[in-house]
Amino acid sequence: METAGPAGDPARGGETARTLDRGLRLLHLVADAPSGLTVTEAANRLGIGRAAVYRLVGALTGHGMLRRDGEGRLRLGAGVLHLARRAQPLLAEGALPALRRLAEQAGATAHLTVVEGGEGVALAVVEPSWTSFHVAYRTGARHPLERGAAGRAILAGRSGDAAPVSTASELQAGAYGVAAPVLGVAGLEASVGVVALAPLDVEAVGAQVLAAAEAVAAALR
Repeated sequence: METAGPAGDPARGGETARTLDRGLRLLHLVADAPSGLTVTEAANRLGIGRAAVYRLVGALTGHGMLRRDGEGRLRLGAGVLHLARRAQPLLAEGALPALRRLAEQAGATAHLTVVEGGEGVALAVVEPSWTSFHVAYRTGARHPLERGAAGRAILAGRSGDAAPVSTASELQAGAYGVAAPVLGVAGLEASVGVVALAPLDVEAVGAQVLAAAEAVAAALR
């Protein structure tokens, strides 16, 4: 991307900011295109010329943020995954206080689930301290978004629905889950939920899960 000009040159500074904005918008466009984008498609959506897109692609490819597939379509590069993995510990750390409260309130294993590669991934898990039995839920566990309360809550959140979602025996026989989406955090698709070995009071636990999801969102903004 273009470098900043001499100090005190507002025109040059404005051009650099505009280039950065375009580069970030291009990354978002490619991320939202499952089949990738051509340079022409990217130029049309950004409202800029193909030459400008080629310059952005060159810089972002050099940093590993974009790549060209066998058909020349733009796709996210491994550099984006590297940044995402570096950010995950920060997300987990920010969510832990709310997860601890939730686990103790509900007497069930609490978790923060995020979207990665089209699946739900358990990024942080907290078990209650006072129960005799609880679900052992492994950090890093993956599951389809269409199965389990955590994934279903994320899908509901895509349409702005913040209501808690409950499921039974979808990911594991005899396991019950309640989850709510984490909304209002730019660039993050996630949910907060609990899983237990016995049926949950959906109304009471749903309110606790919803409050925890809102607390996580506030901590991560």
